Amino acid sequence: MSKILIGAIAAVMMSTPALADRLTLDRVFASPSLSGSAPRSLSLSPDGRYATLLRSRPDDLNRYDLWAIDTTTGESRMLIDSKKVGSGAEISEAEKMRRERARVGGSLGIVSYNWSPDGKTILVPLDGDLYLASLDGSVQQVTHTAATEVDAQVSATGHYLSFVRDQNLFVIDLKNNQEQALSQDGGGSLTWGSAEFVAQEEMSRTKGHWWSPDDSRLAVARVDESQVHIVTRAAIGANGTQTYQQRYPMAGTPNAKVELYLMNPDGSRKVKVDLGNNDDIYLARVNWSPDSQSLYVQRESRDQQRLDLLKVDSHTGQSQLLFSETSKSWINLNNDLQILKDDSLIWASERSGYRHLYHWQKGKWTTLTQGDWMTLGVVGLDQKKGLLYFLANKSTPIEQHLYVIDYHHPSEPRQLTEAGWYNNAVMDKGANRLLIGRSNTSQPPQVYLADTKGKRLSWIEENKLNARHPYAPYLAEHAKTEFGSLKANDGKRLYYKILSPKRVAGQKYPVFIQVYNGPDVGRQVTQGWTSPLHQYLVSKGWIVFSIDGRGSPQRGKAFEEPIYKAMGTVEVEDQLTGLNWLKSQDYVDAKRIAVFGWSYGGYMVQKLLQKAPGQYSAGVSGAPVIRWDLYDTHYTERFLGNPALDPQPYQKSDALSDALKLSDPMLLIHGMADDNVVFDNSVALVSKLQEGDKSFEFMAYPGETHRIAGEQKQRHLWHMIEKFLDRTTKCRE
Repeated sequence: MSKILIGAIAAVMMSTPALADRLTLDRVFASPSLSGSAPRSLSLSPDGRYATLLRSRPDDLNRYDLWAIDTTTGESRMLIDSKKVGSGAEISEAEKMRRERARVGGSLGIVSYNWSPDGKTILVPLDGDLYLASLDGSVQQVTHTAATEVDAQVSATGHYLSFVRDQNLFVIDLKNNQEQALSQDGGGSLTWGSAEFVAQEEMSRTKGHWWSPDDSRLAVARVDESQVHIVTRAAIGANGTQTYQQRYPMAGTPNAKVELYLMNPDGSRKVKVDLGNNDDIYLARVNWSPDSQSLYVQRESRDQQRLDLLKVDSHTGQSQLLFSETSKSWINLNNDLQILKDDSLIWASERSGYRHLYHWQKGKWTTLTQGDWMTLGVVGLDQKKGLLYFLANKSTPIEQHLYVIDYHHPSEPRQLTEAGWYNNAVMDKGANRLLIGRSNTSQPPQVYLADTKGKRLSWIEENKLNARHPYAPYLAEHAKTEFGSLKANDGKRLYYKILSPKRVAGQKYPVFIQVYNGPDVGRQVTQGWTSPLHQYLVSKGWIVFSIDGRGSPQRGKAFEEPIYKAMGTVEVEDQLTGLNWLKSQDYVDAKRIAVFGWSYGGYMVQKLLQKAPGQYSAGVSGAPVIRWDLYDTHYTERFLGNPALDPQPYQKSDALSDALKLSDPMLLIHGMADDNVVFDNSVALVSKLQEGDKSFEFMAYPGETHRIAGEQKQRHLWHMIEKFLDRTTKCRE
């Protein structure tokens, strides 16, 4: 849940009717996408020569192919056609769940790829097998098995290909195509070389093994889930029900035991890494030093209030503690560690109350960035010039920009991207070129190639809103997004956004509030392009409104921490602050305000209807967490503590205790094969509401996971929601 917002609306949209000028729901969820060509998985080759990306097909917005663009000539070509390569074989259930955790569940064709570190090939998993694509257009199928190969990597020099099959780690020598198993005892509750569930879902760690820069050594995680509780997950589908015995570490229960080993590429000289005496920890991050002599391991305590950086000898496995980060609430993990050639480090920390960058050298700290704003990710490092490139929200919390600083002589960061946009960026290995993706509320996603000063060199995907763009027939009706801010009870500034029909003096309009307001991810109020679904709702006479309350990320610890051991409190208060402001506007019909949310947003809908009965005309609650003790350890214990030690925060924060306070119309929605917010949550709510003789509406989707995927089901979902809202809110007297 920590990275998913709204599976229902984040997916979609799109096919251009010949003479249409008003949006329809059918058009919103048809191909091609109304957002135009919005590629995903942007990357640059290690030498910066090629830009690669995944593009959806014009006739199928859910199917992706791999494209490459020569950054010197601008030539663009499809590198792998997903309909011509691959067997079409069914992937394993484990791989389906991995895709859910990577937020690509429901996508077809190529869902991921990785450049080999030497830049000669691109590794593409497809239909359970592994392929290597060359820039000349040739594609080599490397594995031909019924089993699904996962966590595949090309080693740093390009000599080896490693992957996990049937829970064991394998290595192929690409010079002679000889395959060797580096473990033999994997299976059942034991896995070598893959990340465990909470690492993938909550820690943004997708790898379970790591090659040294010279390919001489391999760090491998050994995951023992024998103590992790087994839940029977029923994937209830249209053609029957399949049950899976899934190891799922619910809050307060045992986690997987994760050990780390070092070995040669043939499995020899294996040594265990010293991670300390306490095995109830999280293996948070693993990074190699440039000289392959040391491994840097981030070890996180079970309560997530301490993060240690260990330096490990690559030959003996012995470790030393370099330093620790501590917090009275929790520590947010990041991917910003950079290990320099002189053995000094770039490190990100929230010790000041905001995430900032620091230079650590032989025990001495130098502050690189500071202020009441957040750094949001290191993009590139140029050690020859001493330049560090990073994303941040320095100018305003609703925008994200690229900055550069000299880390030897830190001063005010220099902004490299244009104001008024929400930007992301990737860089080549040598920090010579930038690939910048951007959008704003009036322009769907664009991608351009830039030099190190931020100057645009060429468009990779201009996605220009001209007469040929899929959104062109509806552009004249495009509603402008307005931004503003309100004050929370403690004086904190709360940002909101609002889209409105062309207002007629004296007329009052119904409001559709979209809420998330969870920690870690999920901010609604940004300058980026949003789903055309919002534009459809505006075209039907709705005002669309969102506000990010306390507990939301990227605003500093003082803004995020009030939910610590108190979920469902201050964020509910702040949503009600937004509601009260709406009701004070002379163009808003105070009796016709509905609220919609998915995942944490679905939980918020429950808490809002319970806290303020009669204040909303209706609520739509999608895949909500109802009982936090049903959710996983790393996410839930971070914010509510360990229920085995203190159950009170869980009892106060759940959405079940006060469920019988429901008095407003409520539509509950859940996928019946959800392995993230398990279906048991909605079942518990349904049972309690029925016992209390409470009226509500419920729609379950057979076979669907945390995201209701596919054009047809998306249409069904939103036709149903629209009819519910028309009946309970829009047409309400």
